[in-house]
Amino acid sequence: MSPLILIIAIIGGIAGVLSTLYLVVSFPGVILWKLYRRVVHKIPMTK
Repeated sequence: MSPLILIIAIIGGIAGVLSTLYLVVSFPGVILWKLYRRVVHKIPMTK
C-alpha cells in the first residue's frame, strides 16, 4: 500500500475515534447536567 494512502487512512481513523469519543462523553454529560438543573434549580429540561 502506498505510504500516502496509509497516512490518510490513519488520520481518518483517528478523526473517527475522536469524534466517537466526544459523542460518548458529551451526550451523557448534557443529560446529567440537565437533570441536575432540573432537580436543583427547577429549570425545565427543554431549556
